[in-house]
Amino acid sequence: MPELIKELQKKEEEELVKILSKKYGLPYINLEKITIELDALKTIPEKDARENFIAALQSTGKKLQVAVANPNIKSVQRIIENLKKQNYELKLYLASKSGLGKVFLKYKEIPPFEEIKPGIVEIKSAQKSNLKGIYKEISKENKNATLVIETLLSFSIGINASDIHIEPFEDGARLRLRLDGVLNDLGNIPLELYKILLSRIKLLSETKLNIHNKPQDGRFTIRIKKNNEDIEARTSILPGPYGESAAMRILLPQTIEMKMENLGMQQEILLMAERELKKPNGMIITTGPTGSGKTTTLYAFLKKVASSKIKVITIEDPIEYHLAGISQTQIEPDKGYNFSNGLKSILRQDPDVILVGEIRDYETASTAIHAALTGQLVFSTLHTNNAAGTIPRLIDLGVKPNIIAPAINVAIAQRLVRKLCENCKKETKLSPEEEKIIKEKLKGIKKNFQTQKAWKAVGCPKCNLTGYEGRTGIFEAFLVNDEIEKLILKNPAEAEIKKTAKKQGMLTIYQDGLLKVLKGITSFDELNRVASSED
Repeated sequence: MPELIKELQKKEEEELVKILSKKYGLPYINLEKITIELDALKTIPEKDARENFIAALQSTGKKLQVAVANPNIKSVQRIIENLKKQNYELKLYLASKSGLGKVFLKYKEIPPFEEIKPGIVEIKSAQKSNLKGIYKEISKENKNATLVIETLLSFSIGINASDIHIEPFEDGARLRLRLDGVLNDLGNIPLELYKILLSRIKLLSETKLNIHNKPQDGRFTIRIKKNNEDIEARTSILPGPYGESAAMRILLPQTIEMKMENLGMQQEILLMAERELKKPNGMIITTGPTGSGKTTTLYAFLKKVASSKIKVITIEDPIEYHLAGISQTQIEPDKGYNFSNGLKSILRQDPDVILVGEIRDYETASTAIHAALTGQLVFSTLHTNNAAGTIPRLIDLGVKPNIIAPAINVAIAQRLVRKLCENCKKETKLSPEEEKIIKEKLKGIKKNFQTQKAWKAVGCPKCNLTGYEGRTGIFEAFLVNDEIEKLILKNPAEAEIKKTAKKQGMLTIYQDGLLKVLKGITSFDELNRVASSED
């Protein structure tokens, strides 16, 4: 008999909800006959659902079916508005409280899951350790993707690693960290952990989980609780034969804090750059391969010239570091916003100084050079091997020599070399071959140096047993003076420009590197790793 009474009460409740549905203008739904999707259900936390008699039932993409017992309660309306802010397209139904009560039981079937905040990873602090110690800490966490990511990021920032690489192979994945421009093996992880990590990285950087055959790029923020500091990280996901490789580039704050005098420039180049930065117009170009420090140099220039009295605008791909007091824009090729038309838009803003992230084509080169000729100071980069290659490269892009010559102020080429660890570097005698190279390459150079000794890398706990700690630049640069301007008009070969630039007293990248070897800043091995003695 009690069962029959319950059935009648339930039937009456459903009939009453049917009547109320007309009053509220919502369709009635009998939750006894509906399949509840767990993925949809967890869009509303269980506590909020039970307290407010509201539940998400089914979802297709961003379309979400939601049942409520009373849509007029303010707390229910707040939950609905919050879902709309998350871009959900809602279809509301009126349901009985007893029906919703049965739906709430389904929360028990939801497997434990981590709440992932897209775009932000919080870590307690940056920690220091050696590579073996970092791998040991990661191995402890086993399958907890959150702790593995936090541990990786915490130690990577602590030892100033610029990149984290996760590369799958047949039955696992390899972890590597880039320290001072060189990749170091951390160790291997099981395939299962690799898959969890990859999903976690994709969620954090807001890339698509269901795409596995196309490259994807994203970014997220690392928040250090200890000093309330935010550090940006860029991610790259690349498909391969055993799965997707993930690379996380950590945009370390010390890069943007670098001052001109700390870049490693020879005194002559530093003074030349400072003079040219005081000019109201013209172009300063930095050249070199990817990862040679060009952006760091240009950012140091920007900080030198930036003031409240001038307008500075950049167009970058992408914006890596945010600079206070400077307007920064980022190209979006998918939306038709590239360096060329972006630069044209920037010129309509009447800037005093412009940074163009990279000159890749004729349109960008031509617009940048005309801006330099008509009143703006322009900074940009080119991919060439040396400073002399700047002119032939611009001519190859289609720019006429007669406008290149008056537009360019200075061309700079650079590389980055690792600095010897001051704690463990060891003095060594030069080999006869090394001494011969130094005498040949530095012949006629009016610098004070000794050719009998140099220093070599050893390795200690302070430098993670690498023998090196930090990096510095090696540079070459020439000023476009009257002699070089006349030469440019003749459409010269690279060798001719280099010969004329040397008459100015230009040291080549390799010569600058040799002087740093003899001063004990870097080693012969490191110099030969990044630069050629043929230069």
